[in-house]
Amino acid sequence: MARTLVMEQDVRHVQRRTVVLLSVAQVFSGLGTGSTVSIGSILAVELSGSSAWAGSVATVMTLGASAAALPLASLAERRGRRAGQVAGLSAALAGAVLMVLAVVSGLFVLLLLGSAGIGVGTAASLQARFAAVDLAAAEHRGRALSTVVWAVTVGAVAGPNLIQPGAAVGAALGLPPVAGPFVISGAGLLIATVILFTGLRPDPLLLARQRAGANAAGVVPLAGPAPAGGVPAGVPAAPATAAGPAVAPVRGSLARGLRAIRGSRTALLAVAGVVAAHAMMVGVMSMTPLHLQHLVEGSGPHAGHVAEGDVLVIIGFTISLHIAGMFALSPVMGWLTDRAGRMETIVIGFTVLIAAVAVAGFGQSSTTAVAVGLVLLGMGWSAATISGSTLLAESVGQDARVAVQGVSDMLMGAAGAVGGAVSGLVLGFAGYLGLNLLGGAIGAAVLAAAVLTRLSHRQSAAA
Repeated sequence: MARTLVMEQDVRHVQRRTVVLLSVAQVFSGLGTGSTVSIGSILAVELSGSSAWAGSVATVMTLGASAAALPLASLAERRGRRAGQVAGLSAALAGAVLMVLAVVSGLFVLLLLGSAGIGVGTAASLQARFAAVDLAAAEHRGRALSTVVWAVTVGAVAGPNLIQPGAAVGAALGLPPVAGPFVISGAGLLIATVILFTGLRPDPLLLARQRAGANAAGVVPLAGPAPAGGVPAGVPAAPATAAGPAVAPVRGSLARGLRAIRGSRTALLAVAGVVAAHAMMVGVMSMTPLHLQHLVEGSGPHAGHVAEGDVLVIIGFTISLHIAGMFALSPVMGWLTDRAGRMETIVIGFTVLIAAVAVAGFGQSSTTAVAVGLVLLGMGWSAATISGSTLLAESVGQDARVAVQGVSDMLMGAAGAVGGAVSGLVLGFAGYLGLNLLGGAIGAAVLAAAVLTRLSHRQSAAA
């Protein structure tokens, strides 16, 4: 008993240290994404010579993140979270270097390749939230996950503001001013990579897997320092068990992940919640700047009399409020996930999302109403994503967990790409109100599924 108590204290220490390391790394790695989003469209037009390519950087980033989600998860499943995180951030670092080279050489293709690399880093940052719950106690999983998500706020806010200091850095290095922000981003990504490569030991996933195997085999874990491979002293390699094998199978990750999701009703709900919330958020958010531009400038005889700077200020302020809604309250959403329950918080999240599209859609003629709707949209996304991700981590066995998380992130990225692409067509066909009503219909379907699943669980528990 004493040995078990000591070991549990050691695991809690490793868990706290893991969350801190992941959070600090998220701050530095977030600079790369922020810079790319803020000036990527400008560079795309400049290097391609056509405004038709303005959205190419954001599109390639999103597709890169979606395509990398499963390979990074497979790597983590094979060699641990540390390997997956370092690989993803290394790709993002290479992407930042390519962005600088694109500016210097004027080659548009290098800009797209760099954007893809940054997208791979985005996938790694997304999977960091799952690494935060590998060793977390059930009552603290939501808060651990939300802490890592919240850390993204710093990079998301700082990244777009690197243009001016980045220009000074670029000038000091003899580079074009617009290349400077990517130099800062590269430095941040390098720091994040070094932090996780040197500090994420023992590996939280490998340690959690070994503990599950040892517990299933009836072995009392001994306290002691963990070697570089992430296996604590005194824990023997365990054979495959229902609780989880010592080394999980890695072949056929997509098929295995989908099979595990289909086999669990709660996993299906969790994935549906995360994917639908992301599709709603991206679809509405991506078209809001265009709607605000038309709203502020107007389309009548006095159109164009509003200063361009005023339009950009309104758009920038609205999107900043939206980002704050997405990330700033993440710890609150994590606390709510742990206290109210996973499914209950999914219900709350989609209720807020439906309220958001109602306020923005029916208040489309008011910049204030649209701004309020965008804030609610960010808050609903935060609640649904944090609670859904936490529920997903608990809904499948240890042997399929990482594959399921990779499939979830892949579908999440794909939903964002489709949402961003389709939203323009919907806006042109049905207007801003129609776009929001479509988002509301998607949200209502998931909300109904969440309520029915929760009622079914209550009935099963009462039986």
